[in-house]
Amino acid sequence: MQVSSDRYSKITYNRAGNSGVQLPLISLGCWHNFGTNESFKNMREMVAFSFNHGIVHFDLANNYGPPAGAAEINFGKIMQMDLKSYRDELLISTKAGYGMWAGPFGDWGSKKYLIASCDQSLVRLGLSYVDIFYHHRYDPKTALEETTSALAQLVHQGKALYVGLSNYPKEPLKQAVKLLREQNVPIVLGQYPYNMMDTRFEADGVKDMLDELGVGSIVFSPLAQGLLTDRYFNGIPEDSRIKKGTGFLKEERLTPKLKEQLFQLNKVAEKRGQNLAQMAVAWLVNKNVTSVLIGASKVEQIEDNLDALNHTQFTKEELRIISDILKND
Repeated sequence: MQVSSDRYSKITYNRAGNSGVQLPLISLGCWHNFGTNESFKNMREMVAFSFNHGIVHFDLANNYGPPAGAAEINFGKIMQMDLKSYRDELLISTKAGYGMWAGPFGDWGSKKYLIASCDQSLVRLGLSYVDIFYHHRYDPKTALEETTSALAQLVHQGKALYVGLSNYPKEPLKQAVKLLREQNVPIVLGQYPYNMMDTRFEADGVKDMLDELGVGSIVFSPLAQGLLTDRYFNGIPEDSRIKKGTGFLKEERLTPKLKEQLFQLNKVAEKRGQNLAQMAVAWLVNKNVTSVLIGASKVEQIEDNLDALNHTQFTKEELRIISDILKND
């Protein structure tokens, strides 16, 4: 693997809240496109391209694949083959919180599940520690004291340097951050879905809560599972997530009204000199999040997202037009 000597001049880095962690404006998520049915050669190319353009944060989870665990295994192989000597330049995260194995201890937020899952993830990744370990979702049936004590143990044992919380509602988030800090655990990120079509992260007050707590924000699904692209302007492509059934986006979502919204948003993007996907990424950067977590199936998509960073400012008129389009539902 050829490594670019000027890779750190190609992207901006943001500090995650009040921590010492700095994330690139764009991070790479390793989910569906790192499963066993995908091209390993393509995975290596995407990781290499990302690293050579300053994208040093790679985000995984125990259940990413498919099948569950496959993404960590594949990324671990790439680490050993291409990036082993650059480990200290990388920020690698993984998570636990969704169903991983049978029985009562393979899901949610018990200490038994979280400790076991982290140990398994480290084996699959071939690492002695991850930089960030997330609880993937709030567990309303397990006391936060138990869940946070598990995260604290992982940090104190050196299996994770930092922790994060994903998909937590506002009040449990606040309580969990308090409990973690009481145990001297550095919490650096909250991870949530956020895009022009889904603004709950902002509307529910979670974004403001993270800012108040001094915790960074990394947002996923920036393109709304591919809606905020030109892929669905002329029907549903055979290689799309809808046809493959690998995402949460369903065919019935593509109503005539939604298609019209996408056409109108695309017109705004064209006037800005961007495609719709680039404007969607730029819109998020404009919201002052720490990092935008993208998924990609090929290098060209990562390059396209990086190009979005060349124009992230919006006029008041552009924001007004976008808001009017999105309200028309």
